[in-house]
Amino acid sequence: MAESDPTHNKTLIDGNVLAAMSLARFGVDHMFGVVGIPVTSFANRAVALGVRFIAFHNEQAAGYAASAFGYLTGCPGVLLTVSGPGCVHGLAGLSNAMINAWPMVLISGSCDQNDVGRGDFQELDQIEAVKPFSKFSVKVKHVSEIPDSVARVLHWASSGRPGGCYLDLPSDVLHQTISDSEAEALLAAAESSIKREETPIPNPPVSDIEQTVSLLRNAKRPLVVFGKGAAFSRAESELKKLVETTGIPFLPTPMGKGLLPDTHELAATAARSLAIGKCDVALVVGARLNWLLHFGEPPKWSKDVKFILVDISKDEIELRKPSVGLVGDAKRVLERINKAIKDDPFCFGKSYPWVEEVAKKVKDNVARMEVQLAKVVVPFNFYTPLRIIRDAILELGSPAPILVSEGANTMDVGRAVLVQTEPRTRLDAGTWGTMGVGLGYCIAAAVASPGRLVIAVEGDSAFGFSAIEVETLVRYQLPVVVIVFNNGGVYGGDRRSPEEIDGPYKDDPAPTSLIPGAAYHTVIEAFGGKGYLVGTPEELKSALSESFSARKPAVINVTIDPYAGSESGRLQHKN
Repeated sequence: MAESDPTHNKTLIDGNVLAAMSLARFGVDHMFGVVGIPVTSFANRAVALGVRFIAFHNEQAAGYAASAFGYLTGCPGVLLTVSGPGCVHGLAGLSNAMINAWPMVLISGSCDQNDVGRGDFQELDQIEAVKPFSKFSVKVKHVSEIPDSVARVLHWASSGRPGGCYLDLPSDVLHQTISDSEAEALLAAAESSIKREETPIPNPPVSDIEQTVSLLRNAKRPLVVFGKGAAFSRAESELKKLVETTGIPFLPTPMGKGLLPDTHELAATAARSLAIGKCDVALVVGARLNWLLHFGEPPKWSKDVKFILVDISKDEIELRKPSVGLVGDAKRVLERINKAIKDDPFCFGKSYPWVEEVAKKVKDNVARMEVQLAKVVVPFNFYTPLRIIRDAILELGSPAPILVSEGANTMDVGRAVLVQTEPRTRLDAGTWGTMGVGLGYCIAAAVASPGRLVIAVEGDSAFGFSAIEVETLVRYQLPVVVIVFNNGGVYGGDRRSPEEIDGPYKDDPAPTSLIPGAAYHTVIEAFGGKGYLVGTPEELKSALSESFSARKPAVINVTIDPYAGSESGRLQHKN
């Protein structure tokens, strides 16, 4: 609200306007969320000041969108929720950002400060609730604190290892007023304060760079591993230079795929077990030695492997205890490694035994996969439709679409079949293995990269987490095609053994079952989008061709044999 104070001839603005001005002043151009008491006016004011607000049905999906937006753009994704349950729903996105190390800010309204402890509407100690998932949290106590608080949460979300931050805006603060001149002074002061708080990114000592180059030079079986931290750092050019100068094979983590093309002659993805099992020196850039990389331990890795870790977080390096730890930004550290190699170059060459061994294994495994993919299986297994989708995507050329992938078998098989050729074009369940991210990620990708088509390949169970957000796709007319692999449930419907089918509720559907043949394509049609039901190669090719050309919201419902997949995908040992 803006109003005039006749006694002093000043224009007064309220907390909603000041919060919106703060976001715009400090570089926020998109916000995701669900509005209601007490934040609706704040959202409207932000839109009026040039912040695009993408309104969702559910804070969980909006939070996933905000987290992915932070990853794709390098700027904090912002999620706006109401108080209490809205904030709790938003924790899904905040925690996802924290675990994946993506910059994000959750902003929630909260109850009037005078009514705390009295059972007010949607009352919750939200600062306490967000603690496990937030690097930095602040509750604004007075309207004059808004600019500094906004500046600090945005700053902390991106500084050091990126992650989630939280801003609490009580309803009484949003209705307090100050003069526009005072507001401008507060915004300028907050801007100056943040500039003073900026800490330099660590730079590893020369001796550690020299030791890194020495280990790589003298290795018998070196390997470069990189992950989404390298993608976030925009380190693709430096990685390309390193790999092609030295001839060292490389292995991306799932979301590192595309930083260098999967089709590159030094790509070891198709020989992953051999590469990590036999390498003696591994340079790991922007990837953590967590479950995705088998903790860097035997039996998957050699017991004698020497790790060189490049990470923005000193704590991460101290936790893993590598042979060499390089704390810093991946792009900058690789620049220094490349410069040191340029001063005294080395290259393993295509005929070097280790490079030949990896290349041969890749060739053999790819050939085996192609034999599998060449079979036309109807009713569809996972391979036949994924091969058709792969070929249709590759035909699009550059700019490559952004691929969103989730589901057990759908994601696992898809990772081996679908080809990434450009950086930051793959979004999946990530470090936390989060299901339900699909539609939120699609929406984030579409608004973060307006020139690209977005294609989701999802299991039917994963799609169901946020399927209603297809209405959001249609409302904003986003160029997103959602391909649902419909096999009737989690892993493929009822997989129980006879002895498991017992008890008074044995006639209920299995815990893994969904309605067979569900007409998911009609959901988007209810909102004016385009739906397709396909069960043969010809039908799928036609639907892909038409929807990719139209670049309009669409759902392709692909009927899959319910017995085609395996339980738990590649993590059967965990279930």
